[in-house]
Amino acid sequence: MTPLCHELPAWQALQTHYRSQIQQLDLRQAFAQDPQRLDALSMQAPHVFADLSKNLWTSETEALLRELAAESQLARKRDAMLAGAAINTSEQRSAMHWLLRTPAGGGQLAQSPVLRSWPQDMHSALREVHDTLDRMLALADQIRGSQQITDIVNIGIGGSHLGPEVVVNALEDWIDQDKNFHFVSNVDGHELGHVLRRVKPESTLFLIASKSFTTAETMLNARSARQWFLDHGGSEDPQAPCSIDQHFVALTTNTQAAAEFGIQRTLGFWDWVGGRFSLWSAIGLPIAIAIGSEQFRALLNGAHAMDAHFFTAPMESNLPVRLGLLDVWYRNFCQFSSRCIAPYSHGLRRLTAYLQQLEMESNGKSISKNGARLSAPTAPVIWGEPGTNGQHAFFQMLHQGRDVIPVEFIALRDGGKYLGEHHQSLVVNAIAQAQALMVGRCGEGPEKDCPGNRPSSFLMLERLDPASLGALIALYEHRIFVSGAIWDINSFDQWGVELGKNLAKQLHARQNRNDWAGVDASTQELMKRLMEGH
Repeated sequence: MTPLCHELPAWQALQTHYRSQIQQLDLRQAFAQDPQRLDALSMQAPHVFADLSKNLWTSETEALLRELAAESQLARKRDAMLAGAAINTSEQRSAMHWLLRTPAGGGQLAQSPVLRSWPQDMHSALREVHDTLDRMLALADQIRGSQQITDIVNIGIGGSHLGPEVVVNALEDWIDQDKNFHFVSNVDGHELGHVLRRVKPESTLFLIASKSFTTAETMLNARSARQWFLDHGGSEDPQAPCSIDQHFVALTTNTQAAAEFGIQRTLGFWDWVGGRFSLWSAIGLPIAIAIGSEQFRALLNGAHAMDAHFFTAPMESNLPVRLGLLDVWYRNFCQFSSRCIAPYSHGLRRLTAYLQQLEMESNGKSISKNGARLSAPTAPVIWGEPGTNGQHAFFQMLHQGRDVIPVEFIALRDGGKYLGEHHQSLVVNAIAQAQALMVGRCGEGPEKDCPGNRPSSFLMLERLDPASLGALIALYEHRIFVSGAIWDINSFDQWGVELGKNLAKQLHARQNRNDWAGVDASTQELMKRLMEGH
């Protein structure tokens, strides 16, 4: 039986190290005593500079964490993903979202020993990826160039919504002024209703994003959009000037269900593309329409550069590895249960919501791949807001509250056309907040004292462009894989998501037949109150 993470020798060594050297560590003294601290605990990766020196660790901590990674067989697990092995063990699937941004021939991975030993079916999969990519980008440029289509409504949920939304928002400087993008995910009809009030059938394109074309929330919204379209002059006749066939596209593998819905234009993807890792696939069609095919390829290239870094760089200079190990350190040894994401960029205003799904759905688990229950906690709670708004909301607690919460600052060196006073002030605020968390304040009265010694990481992108954004998102994907590999959990399934959805179906069925036998009193009462007056 494979040992659990908390049974490994390095785990015990890290616990001893924490108690003897880190529990009383003062970051202010650490900088004063070690002039090389910044150099040792910072690095440049593709498109991202990371300053990790204000965290509660040392080079010795990192060395012990690398021992934990070795005992957890991180390198073997990483190479298995690159080889296309079925690392999603509960569903017997590969996790090859990285293949979606791999150039023909392997790109920067071409010299990897793992890639050189690929079986023929992997090369065939890469050719299929590029065939689908070419078709998607041709369609995207066609829609982007259409003067008739002014509004694109993406209907999806989870990864079919959050990924495209965060990228379109971030890269809004590349969007043509005559195109408006709307993202609908909530089954609450108010969200769809508010969008439909602002668009016209003849100038709107609906993208229905559902791998199975059966996702309950997505299909309810899709049916409502379809009915609205027909009620406002649209037609089911493919030959009509305003038809469903012309104004709906399905991003799905279930072409038969899409055809029954009335949609003939479909783009598919593969079962090895998980929902929260799917923005690089056909699910990214709204992104490609928004920024165009050339910039979409730049997005893929930035992600591929980070992929190559992750798959080939030594562990000690591998940014996704270092961040993933830091996450394990904080969660399991420092006992920090949450992490605050503070992007100092309006373009990244939806990044935290995206990362919540990416990390908490991937690693929010307590069972190992072998079915053993872990006694070590896994994914932290991810939360936050863009700066400087967060400074005037929850930063008070970060500075003076009793809970120590690591903060992750994300900033841009170059603010583009908004460089001037606004951008300078924005990034200076981010740097100052990181400094304030560390140095604190004392001597001005107890109510003004801030203890300091509060940890933070600082990620700086050169600018917010497609390549940098692609690298940043890929960095988070691989970082989450690293921590999941240490915990030996399956980061690519999400069975907890299914439970509530299945119970909702059962409640609908019970309601229809008025059968509440065996249902708890609270659920019965809530259903009764819901149905009063119906």
